Amino acid sequence: MPDSAAEAAPHRALILDFGSQVTQLIARRLREAGVYSEIWPCSADPARIAAWRPGAIILSGGPASVHEAGAPLAAPEIFALGLPILGICYGEQLLCHQLGGAVEAHAQREFGRATVEIIDDCALFHGVWPKGGREQVWMSHGDRVTRLPPGFRAVAASEGAPFAAIADDVRRFYGVQFHPEVVHTPHGAALLGNFLHRVAGLSGNWTMANFRATQIARIRAQVGTGRVICGLSGGVDSSVAAVLIHEAIGDQLTCIFVDHGLLRQDEAAEVVETFRDRFNIRLVHRDAAERFLAALDGVTDPEVKRKTIGRLFIEVFEEEAARLGGADYLAQGTLYPDVIESAAPRGGPSVTIKSHHNVGGLPERMRMKLVEPLRELFKDEVRVLGRTLGLPEAIVGRHPFPGPGLAIRIPGAITREKLDLLRRVDAIYLEEIRSAGLYDAIWQAFAVLLPVRTVGVMGDGRSYDHACALRAVTSTDGMTADVYPFEPAFLARVAGRIVNEVRGVNRVTYDITSKPPGTIEWE
Repeated sequence: MPDSAAEAAPHRALILDFGSQVTQLIARRLREAGVYSEIWPCSADPARIAAWRPGAIILSGGPASVHEAGAPLAAPEIFALGLPILGICYGEQLLCHQLGGAVEAHAQREFGRATVEIIDDCALFHGVWPKGGREQVWMSHGDRVTRLPPGFRAVAASEGAPFAAIADDVRRFYGVQFHPEVVHTPHGAALLGNFLHRVAGLSGNWTMANFRATQIARIRAQVGTGRVICGLSGGVDSSVAAVLIHEAIGDQLTCIFVDHGLLRQDEAAEVVETFRDRFNIRLVHRDAAERFLAALDGVTDPEVKRKTIGRLFIEVFEEEAARLGGADYLAQGTLYPDVIESAAPRGGPSVTIKSHHNVGGLPERMRMKLVEPLRELFKDEVRVLGRTLGLPEAIVGRHPFPGPGLAIRIPGAITREKLDLLRRVDAIYLEEIRSAGLYDAIWQAFAVLLPVRTVGVMGDGRSYDHACALRAVTSTDGMTADVYPFEPAFLARVAGRIVNEVRGVNRVTYDITSKPPGTIEWE
């Protein structure tokens, strides 16, 4: 992973990932505390870690048992760096196992909410958890520490974990058996803030303003006098990347907008107006809808759809780049979750990358170097950056939209009739969400045209038309999601409009599926 925008900031933290499903939440909490952080595999070279000069190290949770053969361990060298270290769940067990304590499997496991008793004062608890108090936390462990290493003391205990929090104040090593990064530990963010600021002395000065300034300088240094082309989709990621790069190098950037005919209603016109007219960015608009739809004719497998769309996108993009005389660099809106997922350490829950992304490389024939100015940011951080760049809220606040577009919201074969139906249904749904003032409270809302026709009675006649499903979820970063709890009256109003206004649809359902931890793609 390349060095980051944190080079301009004096303080940053490194997270070593041992396979927890919620490791990314640790990075988010640290950044929310104003400290830049990155996630590296637990197998990272200790010399590289030292060269990166972190101000603190966090050992994540993970599914393994430290006492079993083949369990991932921390490089012993990191304990000799003189840095503050916080072990979380498996990370705490790792500290004890590698520094002279003991960890054993235990019949009394703890998964879910638990209560810890604060048995001693600790720098992690300053101003948050008083000695003698009882606090709610989120546990997820089958093993437990049974003996502390020399120099450690117990500072919190639960019914299933006598060493629920431990401290070695001299070496500034701390461990917690629970997960402070999840919202189910109400004061967890404050504990992490205490570790960063009170224990490690990190300044918390990482802001989007200094990220923007540093990235502009890095883009200029990387590109020099070269030419850059950017695949612009109109989504949040590519839009923010394009405007940031344009601010850095101006007319050295040309954006190529490939319209594959699978976009939402009026989306193509909005993209052209925003970037060509408002931001005065050089923009090539290629209408390739006929080509894409011909290639997708009769295709029903969703992964084949993705691969077909991705292949054609590259082909059309290359054709337009050739007409421009080529370029030296290709800009992409790759985000930090994509980088982490593409690394896929240990074959765990991050092993599947979005198949329409090009994270980690390009076809050799393209002969261009990548410019990925957002690869260090999470989605909500990209939105903040977009606002600082002056992008309209209609784009910055837009719900995520997949690269394959409506193709994966139409199970089964794709036809123009189905696309037109889905666009109208989706437009009504989003219009009602905005009218109700709910758009910004929802992470992603969209309609799906189901691969069935249903019999219904409309007025005095029998109909045999399509059914559609509506989906809406809440999320912070898209890694987990919960169903949005619409009021029944809202759903009735939306369903009524769709059935009455979209000829060809006679049934509407609401999908209450959630996205649990450990899954990568929502759609």
